[in-house]
Amino acid sequence: MKRYLIFAAIGPLIGGLLLLFATTYLSGYWAHTNLTEVKKFFVVLFRSLQYSYLFGLLPALMLAAIDEIICHIRRVGPGARVVIVGVIGFLTTAFMYGNRGADAGVLQFVLYGLVGLVPATLSSWLAQKYCAPVTAEAKQAQV
Repeated sequence: MKRYLIFAAIGPLIGGLLLLFATTYLSGYWAHTNLTEVKKFFVVLFRSLQYSYLFGLLPALMLAAIDEIICHIRRVGPGARVVIVGVIGFLTTAFMYGNRGADAGVLQFVLYGLVGLVPATLSSWLAQKYCAPVTAEAKQAQV
């Protein structure tokens, strides 16, 4: 249960921040920036945070389920699990967002892929650190 809470808390927050950054970067917003423009960016971030959680909660929980399934495969270590979940997050967001618009290219594909990669790897790493898998010995000790 902790794993799902970690993914649900961190995924939409970091993903929303990176998605807003990617869209503003690709639109040319950061070409000539001053302090007021940075302030506007964070105002928009906090005003749109509710929508980040609204639309990002389900994908974050789906990645948590994938992380949970991979966690129960004995041959896959924690580092490999973080990489696998990160690659899945990268590919899903890159294909979902990255092929849109007239300026579809490698930069757009990578920036939108990072929107899924960073929260997925961070959440998977934190889940690995704070959620110990339940072993057969631990189940016997509970009974």
